[in-house]
Amino acid sequence: MGDMHPAHHGAGAIGAGTALTALVLLAAAVGCLLAARLARRRNPAQGWNPWRTASFLAGLALLAVALLPPLATAAHGDFRLHMAQHMLIGMYAPTALALAAPVTLLLRTLPPAAARRVTAVLHSPLARPATHPAVALALSTGTLGLLYFTPLYNTAADHPAGHWLMHAHFLASGYLFASVVAGPDPLPARPGVRARLVYLGAAIAVHALIAQAMYGGIFVDVRAPVDQVQQAAEIMYYGGDIAELLLAAALVATWRPERRTSAAVPSPPRPKPHAAGAH
Repeated sequence: MGDMHPAHHGAGAIGAGTALTALVLLAAAVGCLLAARLARRRNPAQGWNPWRTASFLAGLALLAVALLPPLATAAHGDFRLHMAQHMLIGMYAPTALALAAPVTLLLRTLPPAAARRVTAVLHSPLARPATHPAVALALSTGTLGLLYFTPLYNTAADHPAGHWLMHAHFLASGYLFASVVAGPDPLPARPGVRARLVYLGAAIAVHALIAQAMYGGIFVDVRAPVDQVQQAAEIMYYGGDIAELLLAAALVATWRPERRTSAAVPSPPRPKPHAAGAH
């Protein structure tokens, strides 16, 4: 660990990136509202749960806080604020977005032929392993050690493209894990609730180990003052615990255990048929 690297992003690039990010988030919000309205018009009896729409908009709001000034600008020079960004982009916003069931909404609003193509992609041989909790866990949590214990973070933070790729990875992998663990969208390779709780527990343990190693300065390769790295580790430790507990609550809330049927009364044995010719 050393001195925090100076910001190398030009003012023009930051301004253009901010404007584009704001437009993308606004377009996503408008698209969600229009899709929910269309889903209600196509099937008034079934409709669309307004809480799912609110969840999607809340996820977009969290992304706006993380990706727009003042947090986005200040995070370039403060590792603590970067970690706060990481929590919002990689954990809190993905949970809200996944609970909104965006794939289900998409399938309800697409024409039948297009919906069948999307369904075919979701059930393709490539999609099945990608939506397994082990893969989602490796992508969302397992890569944190690679990011903070190698020069990868410093390299990404020094270049605008690398910085945005890092954010994109946080969002995509976080959404995948949240969707696989507790999302209402149907997925082909999703195991039972108990197995998903085990993977969620593994994510909590790995987050805690990485945060503790970061706090102790073990294997950390981040150009930032020691006090910033330690405080960022505390943000990861406690912020990650809260986010994963919220995900666990969402998972348990959707748990519908199978009803156990009462033991059936054994029927009396059927009489054996008499042999032919028997009297």
